[in-house]
Amino acid sequence: MHSSESPPEETGREPGTACDCSRAAGFEVILDSIDAIVYVADMHTYDLLFLNSYGRQYYGNPEGMKCWQVMQAGQSGPCDFCSNPYLLDGNGEPAGVYVWEICNTRTGRWYECRDRARHWADGRLVRIEIATDITERKRIEAELAEAKHQAEALAQIDELTGLNNRRAFFQLGLQAFRQAARAASPIAVIMFDLDHFKQINDVHGHLVGDKVLVAVADSVRAQVREADIAGRLGGEEFALILPETSLPEALTVAERLRGAIAATSLAHGAVVIRCTSSFGVAVCEDGSLDLEHMLSLADAELYKAKRNGRNRVEHTC
Repeated sequence: MHSSESPPEETGREPGTACDCSRAAGFEVILDSIDAIVYVADMHTYDLLFLNSYGRQYYGNPEGMKCWQVMQAGQSGPCDFCSNPYLLDGNGEPAGVYVWEICNTRTGRWYECRDRARHWADGRLVRIEIATDITERKRIEAELAEAKHQAEALAQIDELTGLNNRRAFFQLGLQAFRQAARAASPIAVIMFDLDHFKQINDVHGHLVGDKVLVAVADSVRAQVREADIAGRLGGEEFALILPETSLPEALTVAERLRGAIAATSLAHGAVVIRCTSSFGVAVCEDGSLDLEHMLSLADAELYKAKRNGRNRVEHTC
């Protein structure tokens, strides 16, 4: 006996297939509209299973290729920086989102990547990555970092002479004295200023006075070592910190610098301008004194040099 119901119409597809295909096509349209690279890769075989249209603009058709073959340059196998190890928990199951940044070796562009492990429709584990181009942000960050570095450098440098300014001199000096104290090693301080410098400014003007200060700074740079700390403390006053320096060595430096400054001449019209300088030297043989104390001792010797006729070097016994 035949049933009165008609047999189901042959459609040539499994129930739900049309709906699934339609849904998948819809998802692909959505992913292709995103202004970011979206791709899916098998976490075991590294087969690239999907790459949206934004990604294909940069990397082409990924069909039949591994993710490391398509996404990076010069790879002969999985990338050393692959995020797979960070996407699974201790049981090998998908963990949370892993966010990281990378400069792509193929395009040279920077990306912020949001990676996550998921079970694919067939049960395999895949890595889903959304990579947003942050190249412009990185460029701005680099420019800001460079500007900050330059500003910090300028904050440490005397604008006129190029020597350390007062702030930098004390910062570096404190470090040098801490090192001398730890090593119980000798350290010297030399203070000097220019004799009758006010007369140069009053007679010839401050622009000429500035040129004299620059010439003095050049003489300082020619006499000091890389480890020495030279600074302009203000006006025509300068100071040096000489690590690992004994009294005879410090006196040699001071005398050499005094002679170099005295031998310097600047032509201003028909006038040749020369200047001299007075020096005070203090040395701590075992690093037991601090910077402030040593500067005070050297300053006292500087004023002794002024009282004793200028253009000379005085020192503590």
